[in-house]
Amino acid sequence: MVSAPLSLQTSCIRPAIQALHPDVIQWRRHLHQHPELGFQEQMTAQFIADKLTAWGIAHQTGVAQTGIVALIEGDRPGPVLGIRADMDALPVQEQNEVPYRSRHDGKMHACGHDGHTAIALGTARYLSQHRDFAGTVKIIFQPAEEGPGGAKPMVDEGVLKNPDVDAIIGLHLWNNLPLGTVGVRKGALMAAVELFDCVIEGKGGHGAMPHQTVDSIVVGSQVVTALQSIVARNVDPIESAVVTVGSFHSGSAHNVIANKATLTGTTRYFSPKYDGVLRDRIEAIIKGTCEMHGASYSLNYWKLYPPVINDAGMAELVRSVAEAVVETPAGVVPDCQTMGGEDMSFFLQEVPGCYFFLGSANLSKGLSYPHHHPRFDFDEMALGMGVEMFARCVEKFCQ
Repeated sequence: MVSAPLSLQTSCIRPAIQALHPDVIQWRRHLHQHPELGFQEQMTAQFIADKLTAWGIAHQTGVAQTGIVALIEGDRPGPVLGIRADMDALPVQEQNEVPYRSRHDGKMHACGHDGHTAIALGTARYLSQHRDFAGTVKIIFQPAEEGPGGAKPMVDEGVLKNPDVDAIIGLHLWNNLPLGTVGVRKGALMAAVELFDCVIEGKGGHGAMPHQTVDSIVVGSQVVTALQSIVARNVDPIESAVVTVGSFHSGSAHNVIANKATLTGTTRYFSPKYDGVLRDRIEAIIKGTCEMHGASYSLNYWKLYPPVINDAGMAELVRSVAEAVVETPAGVVPDCQTMGGEDMSFFLQEVPGCYFFLGSANLSKGLSYPHHHPRFDFDEMALGMGVEMFARCVEKFCQ
């Protein structure tokens, strides 16, 4: 049994959740030791299902392959609130030297999803014992957030139906904020994520005879430079967007002009009005640059996730709860946007909701490495705060 840290004994976290907190830590550490990648979360799903069964909580397994949906009914009729938690890990080799380090080589919970699942389990356990709320809470344990995306398949399989979800909330443990803070805002919180692969075909030849060639490296270099004009000249300067070329591969010898260059990259934006705009500008620039030099190209561009856009009313509900949980308005951070992406966006496209950040970094404990880092870890006091946040959101929404 893990002992509850003394710092957890604060007035903002109710005694029943303080008492539950050591179990939540244990669940998190078990999940951390057994990370699984997207749509491979078989052991994770079984662990969740076993807990829900032991607690007598009705649930459905095998939703979108490995997802689970739990239903907890209050003691009187009322609305339906969804709570979403992602379950998957990353293909990262853990470098932490902790007793609960990953036992699966090349896989690690390097983004906090083990904590999200543990918080959702803690919330399910608490609500199953304290049903003094109106309506129903639907807890959605989602696979594959890191890719290829499990939210849309769950929506397509009717996870927001039967009973119909009226609103939804979710959280992300966030090492960009210190423990004791909550990041919440209305409108866009996280960006759309779109990706592209481009192959530029030139004409190879001898490095000493460039006039006989079409140099794919020169063409590719001009494409990379020109792509930077998209945000500068096509996006409202009051708004934000990103066009990043993440890789550029071409050539293999000092004296050979390469016939092919391969570029890969990503685009990000907050406003839905830029849906399609960045893609069209990218292709226009690639096409024009290639035509200018006599090269050809192929472009594969696809959308991964839309932007995460919070409903104003649900964001206000979460903000008011956060002020009570962190005990001071100074702990609520509205300036918390990030160009990172999240497929919570698919749920928010269907029903009003709010996705928020729960500060989890603690520099004094060395728990401040960024997400996706092989030494990522977080202060586990945030787990109890997460359960408290969810419980209070349920009580406020399901009155």
